Amino acid sequence: MIGANPTFVASVVQAGPVQGDTPQTLGKVAELAADAARKGAKLVVFPEAFVGGYPKGTQFGTTLGIRTPEGREQFRQYFDGAIGVPGPATERLGQISAKHGVHLVIGVIEREGGTLYCTVLFFNPGGEPLGKHRKLTPTALERVIWGQGDGSTLSVFDTPLGKLGAVVCWENYMPLLRTAMYAKGIQLYCAPTVDDRDSWAPSMRHIACEGRCFVLSACQFLRQVDRSDQVLIRGGSCIVSPFGELLAGPVFGEETILTAEIDPAEIIRGKFDLDVTGHYARPDVFQLRVNELPQRLVSCDACDTDAK
Repeated sequence: MIGANPTFVASVVQAGPVQGDTPQTLGKVAELAADAARKGAKLVVFPEAFVGGYPKGTQFGTTLGIRTPEGREQFRQYFDGAIGVPGPATERLGQISAKHGVHLVIGVIEREGGTLYCTVLFFNPGGEPLGKHRKLTPTALERVIWGQGDGSTLSVFDTPLGKLGAVVCWENYMPLLRTAMYAKGIQLYCAPTVDDRDSWAPSMRHIACEGRCFVLSACQFLRQVDRSDQVLIRGGSCIVSPFGELLAGPVFGEETILTAEIDPAEIIRGKFDLDVTGHYARPDVFQLRVNELPQRLVSCDACDTDAK
């Protein structure tokens, strides 16, 4: 029972990648994970698009009905920085997780075929990949560069720390997605993001209170490459209790690692009077159907494998 689980330390990393350099970014992941482990963290959460980068402010030469050769080249360069899953980069991330004995949750830009996805990867303390979640709906201009995920990666993983999952950035504003995650029993609700608005932390507090779960939101802190004084993403990371109380953060304007002690018993204390997919639900009035099947463009009837 979760009420009997011991307390543990969790960290969210507020930092940015080495822009345009995936190998160096993986080295930075190793350094930051080591720092979090030294603070006692058993769970370390990194921001959205940490490996591969979030190209804030880039339009990729796109206006309505127009794509430019320069924009196509920008996309090619961005594509080159993305990673295959699985692949050498995921092997490196698994090694980092194993070296420090932590559960690692990290946002990456995944490439499959000719399409990029905004993905979150999960690793256990043995360095083994638990799985991934692909962002269902990229926001605004993100739709130019990222494809859509499907219901097959709405993952919640049973771990010794609790049931672990992730909802990325503005997916958190999709009430039905949140409901699906609550129904899966999510307890450690990771929210990797690049949203640095003042409205973000109140949203995280609402979700924690609504779902009676711990919310761990890691936002990037990123400066423009050629102008060290120009902040592109200012942070705002936080850790929130199942009662909506801020345990750490939000912090703005710097790279940092936020740490908090997680008491899983608080989840059950909160469920006493609010379990939105249990005793506080009304399935006689409201029901949600979730399609968790992989969506394949091409299926091969004569073989056991599908082509995407």
